[in-house]
Amino acid sequence: MSEAAERAAFIAEAKTWLGTPFRDQSDVKGGGVDCAMLLVRAAADTGLISIPSDDPRWPRPYSPQWHLHRTEEKFLSIVSKLGAEVQRVPRPGDVIVYRVARCFSHGGIIIEGNHVLHAYYKTQDVTISPLHETELAFLPNGKPRPFKLFDLWTRR
Repeated sequence: MSEAAERAAFIAEAKTWLGTPFRDQSDVKGGGVDCAMLLVRAAADTGLISIPSDDPRWPRPYSPQWHLHRTEEKFLSIVSKLGAEVQRVPRPGDVIVYRVARCFSHGGIIIEGNHVLHAYYKTQDVTISPLHETELAFLPNGKPRPFKLFDLWTRR
């Protein structure tokens, strides 16, 4: 399958999670998912990554409030197992990770039309937001929110 077809399949799978309630550490389509597990499930369910057979709960457990009290980049360690960080204009199928509080702790999948599909605490479900939505793209002081971009195909 071509990279373009794999990117399209990754996005299509992620879209099947739309409306799934936001639930920390869950990965049940229609039942609950958080932003990390949405990324993991969409990548695993399209064959882009494999969940370790000796650890089917990978990458859990993790604290849902980690980003409020610690600076260790746990979320980045999960995302870096999916793909490689890139510095370029976002493309559909890329994973974007935002810094929230003390570390990078929220992520989603870039889709067409400069939008991001993510399990969002604000809407309490998997939703699509404009990439430059104020709360995602900017800090409370109006400065741009730090983000990192990951390409799942760079390492393959």
